[in-house]
Amino acid sequence: MAEENFTVLTEFILLGLTDRAEMKVMFFVLFLMIYAITFVGNLGMIFLIYVTPKLHTPMYFFLSCLSFVDTCYSSAIAPKMLINFLVVKGTISFPACMVQLLCFGVFVTTEGFLLSVMAYDRYMAIVNPLLYTVAMSQRKCVVLVTGSWICGTLNSLIHTISLGRLLFCGPNVVSHFFCDIHSLLKLSCSDTSTNELLLLTSSGVIAIATFLIVIISYMFLLVAILRICSAAGRQKAFSTCASHLTAVTMFYGTLSFSYIQPTSQYSVEKEKTIAVFYTLVIPMLNPLIYSLRNKEVKDAVKRAIKMKHLPC
Repeated sequence: MAEENFTVLTEFILLGLTDRAEMKVMFFVLFLMIYAITFVGNLGMIFLIYVTPKLHTPMYFFLSCLSFVDTCYSSAIAPKMLINFLVVKGTISFPACMVQLLCFGVFVTTEGFLLSVMAYDRYMAIVNPLLYTVAMSQRKCVVLVTGSWICGTLNSLIHTISLGRLLFCGPNVVSHFFCDIHSLLKLSCSDTSTNELLLLTSSGVIAIATFLIVIISYMFLLVAILRICSAAGRQKAFSTCASHLTAVTMFYGTLSFSYIQPTSQYSVEKEKTIAVFYTLVIPMLNPLIYSLRNKEVKDAVKRAIKMKHLPC
């Protein structure tokens, strides 16, 4: 009987952020603008780094990878969310839900690893500037990025496969605007204690490990910066790290509220608010943070604008 009920379930209903028609229109316009800025801003950052030889350094290689990940994981959520604002009942098929869950897990975990890699890169650049180009060779940079993607993919596959093996024989209404793992676990009629433990453990381990890399890197960085004799040198070093620290704080601050907690303490409304921030707002803000606080990027943008207006 359980198997029969399981096969009957073919789709989930996504409640979204609101069921009021006037609010749906307002949210559609708002989040369409946010997604457009995210898409153009991150792809623009990748293009700018690609066409500017001065930005062909490990730091900007990692930044272009971060922009790509931001574009991907925002795109895993925003299009379906926008479509559901235009329909009376937002639905998503079971396979599509699993794909969305897998993709989002891959991208968000990969971003966490990339942020820790970028912290290590800043450590090498400031603490060992003479050995920086040797220590952060192109081969090593590719290995670090590839490793981030592999870790993100494996982590997401584990959760998606374990969730896909559960039985869903009751309500199919997801109290969220995307296929969030906490919301899906609440709908299962199977024992989810193993899934909850796995989610809490893996999320906690990954978050703590990557965050520790960031903290340790910046502890050594702070010591190295304070040893710089000139005030201009210290200011330049601080400004270089400020953008990354801002991105790290926003990313880990929001995700820690969502995934490093037992499902019993899960609050739907609180999670929706936080989820909007880390799925849509942070990917939009990252290119702005790294461009507005970075002189080299601002100079590259100015050169690109000047070249655009030069007569042929």
